[in-house]
Amino acid sequence: MSNSSSISQFLLLAFADRRELQLLHFWLFLGIYLAALLGNGLIITTIACDHHLHTPMYFFLLNLSLLGYISTTLPKAMANFLWGNTDISYKACVAQVFFFAFFISAEFYLLTLMSYDRYVAICKPLHYGILLGSRACVHMAAASWATGFLTALLLTANTFSLPLCPGNALDQFFCEISQILKLSCSHSYLRELGLIVVSACLSFGSFVFIVVSYVEIFRAVLRIPSEQGRHKAFSTCLPHLTMVSMFTFAYLKPPSISSPSLDLVLAFLYSVVPPAVNPLIYIMRNQELKGAVWKLITGLFS
Repeated sequence: MSNSSSISQFLLLAFADRRELQLLHFWLFLGIYLAALLGNGLIITTIACDHHLHTPMYFFLLNLSLLGYISTTLPKAMANFLWGNTDISYKACVAQVFFFAFFISAEFYLLTLMSYDRYVAICKPLHYGILLGSRACVHMAAASWATGFLTALLLTANTFSLPLCPGNALDQFFCEISQILKLSCSHSYLRELGLIVVSACLSFGSFVFIVVSYVEIFRAVLRIPSEQGRHKAFSTCLPHLTMVSMFTFAYLKPPSISSPSLDLVLAFLYSVVPPAVNPLIYIMRNQELKGAVWKLITGLFS
């Protein structure tokens, strides 16, 4: 990373120049951040305390709720809004890129495992206990975290090893890899191409696995004779399918329709919205989890 050592800080995107709007953005982001922490903390506590939820599906959901990539982007953005700054130090930017890539990669791999969980539960229910035993679930979750770590290490090392031109302004409210690569004045096209190919292969492989799993799930659900049985089987997939759809919408944007405002909206969609709405989606759509959460809350206040 010595090639970029001459840059001591980056300038992040300022949402607004007026002080009133900066403070409005601070309070808005603070509300979203606290809601995300509270909701995910509630899911983690509920699953940990209720032994009826000690199943593979909720084990993967607990891991999903532990992902803290919203804490890698919003606190710095809120601090900048509050103090009227736009700068972030070089080391802080490197750390932000690494932890964000780590958590976002691990989330995508966990979503892939959750699609496999739903596939086995609906298409191969008699083998559910064998294919998704407690040891297998722990190993799969650990593999997701480890793969996310290695992916983040690869992306961060390759991104910051490229020499950067004198400019240091990023058109984003956090250190995004694509924005940093725009500052590169390197002619190492093969390295940049390799970075893109590796990331695309990992993401595309997971995406294909999820699509194939849901094709099989839909086929199995349609073969269920009763409408109530079909609804019950498919309802367990809705929260997960909603989360996957949000990621797909953000990542499959054609480059030809790229614009600063659209890039900002999509960055907000995949970096802030999922951890904020994940608890709401699962608590509202999953009756078993909703009942356990209500039982926990009433138990605390009774």
